[in-house]
Amino acid sequence: MARFLAVLLPLVQAAVVLASPVARASEPDPSLAKSVTVAGQTFVNKGLVGFGLIPSNFTESTGNTLGGIGSAIALKRGSFAPQSDGTFTGTLIVQPDRGFNVDGTIDYQGRQHQIDFVLNPYYSTADLSFTAAQQTLQVTYRNTLLYTERSHGVTTGLDAGGVRDAQSDFPDNPLADPEMPIPSKKDNRLTLDLEGLVLNADGTFWVSDEYGPYVYRFDANADLLQTIQPPDAITPITDGDLDFTGDSDPDTGRAGNNGFECLTVDEATSTLWVMLQSATIQDGGNKKSNARFTRLLAYDIASPDTDRPALTAEYVVPLPLDSDGKTLGASEIAFVGDGLFLVLARDSNGHGGDDTTSEYKGIDLVNIAGATNIAGSKFDSHKNAVAPKGKLDSSVTPATYTQFISLIDPTELARFGLHNGDPSSATLIDAKWESIALAPVGDSAFPDDYFLFTAADNDFLTTDGISLGQTYNAGVDNDNQFLVFRVTIPTL
Repeated sequence: MARFLAVLLPLVQAAVVLASPVARASEPDPSLAKSVTVAGQTFVNKGLVGFGLIPSNFTESTGNTLGGIGSAIALKRGSFAPQSDGTFTGTLIVQPDRGFNVDGTIDYQGRQHQIDFVLNPYYSTADLSFTAAQQTLQVTYRNTLLYTERSHGVTTGLDAGGVRDAQSDFPDNPLADPEMPIPSKKDNRLTLDLEGLVLNADGTFWVSDEYGPYVYRFDANADLLQTIQPPDAITPITDGDLDFTGDSDPDTGRAGNNGFECLTVDEATSTLWVMLQSATIQDGGNKKSNARFTRLLAYDIASPDTDRPALTAEYVVPLPLDSDGKTLGASEIAFVGDGLFLVLARDSNGHGGDDTTSEYKGIDLVNIAGATNIAGSKFDSHKNAVAPKGKLDSSVTPATYTQFISLIDPTELARFGLHNGDPSSATLIDAKWESIALAPVGDSAFPDDYFLFTAADNDFLTTDGISLGQTYNAGVDNDNQFLVFRVTIPTL
C-alpha cells in the first residue's frame, strides 16, 4: 500500500497544479485539418488536442504494475460531460492483455480498470512543452475489476497449451461453452489474451481474445456468461485438432498471437463486429508479406440470453503494407456508420519497440459497401482459402481501405512535446497503439465532431515493476500514453 500511495501522490499533486486550464482557442485551428472522402461523406481530422500518461511504474489496487491498458478502451456509459470551464470529464474502462510476459506468459488474471480523465483540448498551432502537454489530458486511476469463470474460478493469461471439451449440451444451449482454451490438462482454468472491449447498456460486456480466437460475454460482476466460437476457417487447427497456443502457428486458422484484436458494435442493429489482426494461416498469415487479407465478422446479438449469436456477415479487409511490403496488423476497430469503420493499423516501432522510428501508425477508414459477404460460404472451412499465399480469390471483392489519421505526424507530435525516432526517451511516441473510443464534442456549430481517444499497450515495461508479487526490471520505462484527436464523422 505504501508503494501504491507513493506513486499516486505525485499524480494527485499534479492534478492540483494542472487545474488551471491551458490557454486555448475556442475551436481547432483550421490549418491543422486534413480530410478524406469515403462513401460520399467527408471525414475530417482536425488535429491532436490532448495527451496524457500514467507512469510506467504505477501500481494498481491488486498490487500489480498497471500496464498494457491500451489493449482495449471504452467510454463508460453516461460518464462523458462538458464542464463550465471548457473542459470535459469522463471515465475510460481500459483492459490490459495478459500481463508482463516478456519472459513467457504468466498467471495473470483478466481484468479491467476505471480511469477518470479531464480533457482540456488544445487547439493552437504553437508547440507545448512535454510537461505542459500533459495538462491537456489528466488521467487518474480509480479501481480494478477481475474476471472469473462461473464454474472454473479465476481466469489466467498462461499460454493455451490445452483444450477443455465442449459442454455436452452445446448445440442446444446458447450459454453452454464450446471447446475452451486452457493452460494444460492439469489446469482447467480459462486462459485469456484479452484485446477488444464493448460495454452493454445492461452492465454486461463483450471482450475479444487472441487464443480462441473467441468472443466472450461477461456479466456486470465480470463472471463469464457466454462464448462465441468463430467458423472452422478461423479457429486454430493442427493435425486435425484444435490448438490454441499463441506461441506458434497452427496448420490453419488464426496465426499465433494474431487473433481477435478488434471488436466493436452497431447498437442500432444489435450487431457485434470482430476482426482478426491479420490473415489466417491458409490465407497467407504465416508470412507478413502475404498476411494483409484479414477477416471482419458480424454476429447478431439481439437476444444473446435465448439465442446463440449467429454469424450474419463476413468480409475480407485489405490491411496496409509498410515500405518493405509487410502487413501492418490491425489493432482496433470502431463502427461509425452503415458499412463504415475506423481501423487502427500500425507497425511496432517507437518507445518500447525494437526500433525508435515508426513508419506507420494510422486510424483509417474501411468501407464494406460493395464487398463480398462470404459468411456461410466454402471459405468458412479451413480447407478453402480465400487468399492462398496472400492472393485474393477472384470471386471475392474486398472492402476498401482509406488512410485517415496519422498518429506519428511530426507537426502534431511536436505540438505536444513528442517525437518519432531517436532519441529513446519519455517523449518518444509509444510503439503499440491498440484502442479507439469516441465521445461527442457537443458543439452546436459542429454537430458531427467527436473526440477520438486512443491509448498504447506499453507491455508493462518498467524498471520498477511488480508482477504477481515479484519485482521485475524490464530495462526500460515505457509510460502508458494516451492521445486525443478531434474528428468530424458525419455518419455517426
